[in-house]
Amino acid sequence: MTELVHLDVADGVATVTLDSPHNKNALSQQLTGELLARLETAGADDAVRAIVVRSALDVFCSGADLSEATTVGMGVGAQRMVDVQRAIVANPKPVVARVAGPVRAGGIGIVAAADLSVAGESATFALTEVRLGLAAATISLTVLPRLTDRAAAYTFLTGNAFDALEAARLGLLTLTVPDPDLDAAVDTVLTSLLKGAPQGLRETKKLLNRTLLADIDARGKDLAELSASLFSSPAAQEAMRAFLNRKKN
Repeated sequence: MTELVHLDVADGVATVTLDSPHNKNALSQQLTGELLARLETAGADDAVRAIVVRSALDVFCSGADLSEATTVGMGVGAQRMVDVQRAIVANPKPVVARVAGPVRAGGIGIVAAADLSVAGESATFALTEVRLGLAAATISLTVLPRLTDRAAAYTFLTGNAFDALEAARLGLLTLTVPDPDLDAAVDTVLTSLLKGAPQGLRETKKLLNRTLLADIDARGKDLAELSASLFSSPAAQEAMRAFLNRKKN
């Protein structure tokens, strides 16, 4: 089985790379399982001071694996998305999302869960669930705290795409830079993080994420069940199959 998520550690930084080209980094059971394992490994490694999550492709993440959702269902996948967000939020190391290319649906949950998210200006975002008879249930745990109520209503209900500059204005991103400057900007953020003492970073992150982590633990299971039930509904199954058929043609 080809590895879909890679882990590299150098100079105090663990780089977790999504690399599933056949489905544009869709959140399959294999990818989310490997992502959880890599985050756990990095979090437990004393040599790691900070974690970067990035993509090896020109797409950051295309959202749920709809092929999987229309065959094996999303009972496991929905809970995995809760677990991935929790693994980022509760990780003792600060997590930086390096965002390049499109980010859709569930992928936005990774961006929102990260402590810091830096994107190139060409990155785009869309919460497209509503167009398939779904709701952004599990990722609402991390996305909603980043947005104002009005911004949440607009992005969640319309499903319209928005660019990186707008994402930063709405609070989803920490920083947006010209595409050629993305790696330098991430390096600058990492340099600042590496100046922090491990205990200081760990305890400060706990303070910042205490309320969010409690909400994930209180509501995550129910939202995963809601998400799985929506994915299995006749309306959503029909919409997802129609979407997949359009992609083939």
